[in-house]
Amino acid sequence: MATLSPETVEALFTRSDQSFAFARWGRPIVPVVFGVEEESLGVIKGAIEAVVALAGHKMAETDPELGANLMIFFLRDWQELLDTPNLDRLVPELATLVARLKEADANQYRIFRFDEQGAIKACFVFLRMDEHLSAVSADTLALSQMVQSVLLWSDTAFHAASPLAVLPETGATVLRPEIAALIRAAYDPVLPAYADDKSHALRLFARAQSQLPS
Repeated sequence: MATLSPETVEALFTRSDQSFAFARWGRPIVPVVFGVEEESLGVIKGAIEAVVALAGHKMAETDPELGANLMIFFLRDWQELLDTPNLDRLVPELATLVARLKEADANQYRIFRFDEQGAIKACFVFLRMDEHLSAVSADTLALSQMVQSVLLWSDTAFHAASPLAVLPETGATVLRPEIAALIRAAYDPVLPAYADDKSHALRLFARAQSQLPS
């Protein structure tokens, strides 16, 4: 997707069951990462900080309710989730979920939790490092995952096109300008943190479009 339109914005938040659902974080993000080496940890936290700064949102040292509210798990096998202490308290029906992920041969899964106003209050990201994800550089994988965790996108949002692009001059992986503009727009304090009406896509489009070069 090279350009924004009201229709493309609406599609990014319209789920496969045709319901429209938009949500952004309503509290500071407190990340914790499991299952990576020290050198990769800095890359992942750097990507988190960059996307949070882009959104104009905040990070914190601790969440008063959950301690950490953005939990990212790097795994070699889905079975490891069942062996993680107390994870079943955070993820209801964990055994059923693991069975589904194994059956689908999935390599990633994301769960959001919401507060009373519908804003995001927690996100759990599970990444099974199969040959496909293992072939992706740490910075690209981290940026991609954070982009997908900073908003409640449609479950089909990036199936056709990645939110990232490679700069031909340098080979660096960056966030597509229209997606960056949309994230900034989504965190405009004038807008609500949650919306289930498709008219919200028009408000997002107008704010995002004003940030893009003409």
